Amino acid sequence: MKSKLGTILKRLVFAFGIIYGINVMLKNVGIYIPINIITIGITSFLGVPGLLSLFTIFYIIN
Repeated sequence: MKSKLGTILKRLVFAFGIIYGINVMLKNVGIYIPINIITIGITSFLGVPGLLSLFTIFYIIN
């Protein structure tokens, strides 16, 4: 149980860090993915494909 909780926590922290880092790097380009529980959940569950899908959704909406 502890191991599973630790794994989930690591993935959530990693997803937050990835989204934050990409937002900082692409700030000048005008790309911004909001950091909230839904985007962190998608990124932590799906990984890089989830992050790419968030960027795709951003471009479709804007």
